[in-house]
Amino acid sequence: MLQKSNTIEKKHKFQVKMFKNVQIPIFYAHSYMNHNVKENIMDNLKKVGLTALAGSLAAVSANAAEMSVSGATLLTYTSEDGSEATGNPFGMKTNLSFTASGDVNGMTVSYMQASKDQFAGMSSARLSIDMGDLGILAFDQGSGSGLGTIDDKTPTAAEEIWDGLDTDATYGNGGLVGAAGSSGVFNYIKTFGGVTFNGAARRGSGAKNSDGSSSGANGSAWDFALTGSGDLIGVDGLSWGLGYGEREAGKQAVTTADEHDREDMTAFLNYSMGPVTIGYQEAHINKGSAGSVDETTEAWGIAFNVNENLSVSYGELTE
Repeated sequence: MLQKSNTIEKKHKFQVKMFKNVQIPIFYAHSYMNHNVKENIMDNLKKVGLTALAGSLAAVSANAAEMSVSGATLLTYTSEDGSEATGNPFGMKTNLSFTASGDVNGMTVSYMQASKDQFAGMSSARLSIDMGDLGILAFDQGSGSGLGTIDDKTPTAAEEIWDGLDTDATYGNGGLVGAAGSSGVFNYIKTFGGVTFNGAARRGSGAKNSDGSSSGANGSAWDFALTGSGDLIGVDGLSWGLGYGEREAGKQAVTTADEHDREDMTAFLNYSMGPVTIGYQEAHINKGSAGSVDETTEAWGIAFNVNENLSVSYGELTE
């Protein structure tokens, strides 16, 4: 049987966000690049996995693509659990994001890559094709796809409640759902009648493979998220979402415990009235590994936009 725990841990965070995200264009068309730089960029673009579009993308990139770098001015105050020492509670966001896009045969091809704080490696990357009425198809390496896009939708001034806090040793996931994850997955997004479908699927392990490499075998997975607004039921200011996913258990040692595919599920409701937004979310992870511990979490948050340059929030997460 799966082990269950009655341990309850509560996490809370107060955040202040000052100023808007800033975006600085670093080149556009010919005016900001010399010949050698253009050739290097084109060579790199030719290595994208979608080889059928690579030649066209490289051909138009020097003429129509625009690349920019963006970041944010963010100061945080984080309080740990009562049984832990907080120490210095102040932190600052230091990561940067790079984006580029261009038109290819009537479709928009986009690329993004984000660094970790203090440039400690790559945080995420994404290559996507916007096909208009046919939806968006993307290959994702950590930017967020499927069920992972609604893993925590409680209102915040900046980052989620759990960001920067440790996870409980008993659970490990911190209540964050996402059977397929967002690394090494194909992502499809399409809106039908006011409801947005966001699906993700992967083969084998979820890894951020570099070009020409592959990862080890692991359980394949799929998941999806459905999101919409209160317009469907005539409630202004309401937003909602729900999702589900499964991950194959893979090969495991023979034990006396049952094993099955992992199941992830969640649902949330947010309501905005003027500058104030409140929200509530529940999530459950039914882990399939032999001897593992299921997770159930509840979270709520409230955010207040003081003005266009300042917002504050408070939230709690219990697991």
